[in-house]
Amino acid sequence: MSDAAVSLTSMEFHPQPRPGTARPWAFPAPDRGTLDNGLTVLRCHRPGQQVVAVEIFLAAPLEAEPEGLDGVATIMARALSEGTDKHSAEEFAAELERCGATLDAHADHPGLRVSLEVPVSRLSKALGLVAEALRAPAFADSEVERLVRNRLDEIPHEIANPARRAAMQLSKELFPATSRMSRPRQGTEATVAGIDAAAVRAFYEAHVRPATATAVVVGDLTGVDLDAVLADTLGAWTGDTAEPRPVPPVTADDTGRVVIVDRPGAVQTQLLIGRIGADRHDRVWPAQVLGTYCLGGTLTSRLDKVLREEKGYTYGVRAFGQVLRSDPEGNGAAMLAISGSVDTANTGPALDDLWKVLRTLAAEGLTDAERETAVQNLVGVAPLKYETAASVAGTLADQVEQHLPDDFQAQLYARLAETGTVEATAAVVSAFPTDRLVTVLVGDAARIKEPVEALGIGEVTVVTG
Repeated sequence: MSDAAVSLTSMEFHPQPRPGTARPWAFPAPDRGTLDNGLTVLRCHRPGQQVVAVEIFLAAPLEAEPEGLDGVATIMARALSEGTDKHSAEEFAAELERCGATLDAHADHPGLRVSLEVPVSRLSKALGLVAEALRAPAFADSEVERLVRNRLDEIPHEIANPARRAAMQLSKELFPATSRMSRPRQGTEATVAGIDAAAVRAFYEAHVRPATATAVVVGDLTGVDLDAVLADTLGAWTGDTAEPRPVPPVTADDTGRVVIVDRPGAVQTQLLIGRIGADRHDRVWPAQVLGTYCLGGTLTSRLDKVLREEKGYTYGVRAFGQVLRSDPEGNGAAMLAISGSVDTANTGPALDDLWKVLRTLAAEGLTDAERETAVQNLVGVAPLKYETAASVAGTLADQVEQHLPDDFQAQLYARLAETGTVEATAAVVSAFPTDRLVTVLVGDAARIKEPVEALGIGEVTVVTG
């Protein structure tokens, strides 16, 4: 025996660390209230979170945009922080910076979201600025014109991006042309070019009011008189009441077919395969989340094992469900999709193997081991996922805009843990039926059309890129 081996065996090591007792965790429960002006407020005290997150949801859906002005909601959202009746755009930005705050706003199908993060010591000042932007935005001609030009500059870059282009085409294929969901969320060159300050102000006046808005405040509120802060800031915002806007049902055509967006010379093909399915109001949602995660939610999923590890076609393929819109009656829809990219030469084989994975899943089902791994990953990671105030506030605001109860996320984790393998299998097979998927391929049509047609997964058409 060597001297090194003798020395090693004679050493006394510290005892191996043992895991501690797991502490029970549940998604934070908010307190709900209403200000005198009709604004709904959800507050959530999170000890230790010295950076407070505020999410404000405004019920101004994209479908409310006037005909021919797609994108006006996006321009309005961006213009909210570009000056008020008290501050110019530069002054407003400087005041935010003095607070150490970040402010963002964006528009999506359900409505507008205004997001603020600020140290708790500057919460009152920063909320005052947000209230000012909501109460009296300037919408100066020069600022709106600049935002329109910026948006027009963005559009060619989005079209050039294969993933963004695939998403645009899938929406166009799934939804009827009369549906706002069939068109780009932030508008097209033709519609954005027609937006001016008058159109932005008209959209604001028609849809932005406290009575149809909700503010979510999350952070360490120790020593903060939040009632007084809210009353002095967002509580001073006034506006008329309004009846909820009717929400038309979501309709889609998921007849199995393939659309190739031609990009001559492309060395890769972007894949986006999707359809419309159940959203979070449906009782199948937890099982659908679990099954979809097993199919393509992580590096250990079935799709990745075959297409990435075994075949080397791709760096990764993902399956996911993304809620599009819900209404107060619980009617809504989610986009169920599989996305990834493969090299051009292997587009046909990769699609063939992807369909084989789906067919095998339908024939044989998930395994208990797959289900257990998915539950551990989805439920076990939750305490880490919601360590920041912003992540909690974002999820609470999601629940508001999707008309879900305040305890939805907490109940979801409990239901995920209770969902069995058979139930998860049935849900994911129903979510991704092999004969009801719309496949969008952004790539070189001259090289991929023939091998894709040979697969027999639907009629193949080619559109210009």
